[in-house]
Amino acid sequence: MNRCLLPILALCVLVNVSCTSRSIASSTIPNRTITVAQSGSADVIGSDSASLQKAADMLRPGDTLIIGPGTYQMDASLLIPSHATVRGTAGKTILLKSRGVESALTEDGDFGESYLTVANPEKFKPGMGIEISDDTLKEGWDVSISKVVAVHGKILQISPPAVRDYDLDQKHARIRNSYPILCAMNAENVTFEDLTVDGNKSENAYLDGCRGGAIYLYNVRNITVKNCVARNYNGDGISLQSSDHVHVLNSESYGQTGYGVHPGTGSANTIVEHCHMHNNGDIGLYLCWRVRHGQFRDNVIEDNGHYGISIGHKDTDNDFANNTIARNGVSGVYFREETAENSGNRNTFRDNKILDNGASGFYIAKRVADTVITGNEIRDKHHPVFKAEGAGAVRQENNTIEN
Repeated sequence: MNRCLLPILALCVLVNVSCTSRSIASSTIPNRTITVAQSGSADVIGSDSASLQKAADMLRPGDTLIIGPGTYQMDASLLIPSHATVRGTAGKTILLKSRGVESALTEDGDFGESYLTVANPEKFKPGMGIEISDDTLKEGWDVSISKVVAVHGKILQISPPAVRDYDLDQKHARIRNSYPILCAMNAENVTFEDLTVDGNKSENAYLDGCRGGAIYLYNVRNITVKNCVARNYNGDGISLQSSDHVHVLNSESYGQTGYGVHPGTGSANTIVEHCHMHNNGDIGLYLCWRVRHGQFRDNVIEDNGHYGISIGHKDTDNDFANNTIARNGVSGVYFREETAENSGNRNTFRDNKILDNGASGFYIAKRVADTVITGNEIRDKHHPVFKAEGAGAVRQENNTIEN
């Protein structure tokens, strides 16, 4: 045989084997169901977050994780990978945040640091989720969320490392076991169904929705939260950040310190439909920064401490239809004041019921432009539609306005 042909033949064999292997791998692995139960027969037996994460780590694309009835103590976040479904038993599968603990650091916690010296290491254990903050860096993206890998005397080894410099002497750097509970991060095509997530807020410190929530989604695509309950989180109930095409359906969020549902940080194409957001300390539905092209339909948003819906920085081109927004402490719909370039413009409200809110049905701030309010029933005793001086165009058509 011509020796010059040997490398070519070898390459052809390698390519054929490689292509054959990919074909076999993609076509013959069946989707599986992984089960967790607190007793009896299941793939994993247990009643805590470690057991749930062990089962989640077994998931392959297309698999379903079934979490049986019972209350599971969450000492860390449950992180779900792409292309998976997680399903509980409605009203009976409860993920409950563990009691909060806290310690001061005994030296600064620096950016990129994975070893933190703490005053009370006995409060922490390997596998525990944690938050690092100080008096200034205590909210938003300035908080570090991590996990304890090991405890070496007074040193906690964590992963991932800290994302900011936390000052001890002037700003009282500290560590707490605060974290989001049920999570999808840097993932796509995940579904959560029939799960109750309880934040146990009376025993835990506050963590805002940029870094946490009872259900927390970060940098995800095509995620569905269906028939779920988020409750009693010292922060937000359902938070989705930097995400696209998240659907929150037939779900309930109540009893949070902060917001019921919080899309933010450039989240687009969000759908929140047939949900009940009620009795949250601050706001029922909070559109944070750059929430665009969302659809918020057929929801009941009631009895929240300040606002039913809050709209602000670059929150544009959203549609709100057939919602009932009632008995919220200040305004049913509140537009936050921004510059003209950064206002929440071009939002449409169709066929909603805006009822008996504390100060106004709609509060439209200065420089907010091109708001459409059409076909709504507005019944608020103080100001059905209040336009601040300097507000832009508001088109009102076919509304029924009382008081």
